[in-house]
Amino acid sequence: MKKQVIVDTGVLVAILNKNDRYHDWAVQQFADIEPPLLTCEAVISESSFLLRDYQRASVLFKWLKIGVVSLPFRLQNEIQPLHALLEKYANVPMSLADGCLVRLAENYPQSSVFTLDSDFQVYRKNVNQLIPLIFPEQGQK
Repeated sequence: MKKQVIVDTGVLVAILNKNDRYHDWAVQQFADIEPPLLTCEAVISESSFLLRDYQRASVLFKWLKIGVVSLPFRLQNEIQPLHALLEKYANVPMSLADGCLVRLAENYPQSSVFTLDSDFQVYRKNVNQLIPLIFPEQGQK
């Protein structure tokens, strides 16, 4: 079975923004991943806002159209478990996007989360399971 990769905001921004300090690392990792990358609408919203450039955001929407990025998460179906996660990690705090990605990790048990966010080292799926990460090593950019 193919291993699914769940992608976070920071990675999408880094891939599409050559000035991002993690651009080279993110592009290198991205090249080794078989699409589609899974994510949620909250990540697309954050990424579009942070890119602040129509052409870069346009690439993101092209990826959605051609299946490089997929949106299997449905907030309406996940309200109760998502709310429980947001309460559990209120002290971190957990964003809506992060909560959605943790739920995706629970729904896709063989997945890894492709992220720059160290909070994912704190979050757990299914109460106490580590979430496999594609994450830069300390000092790697």
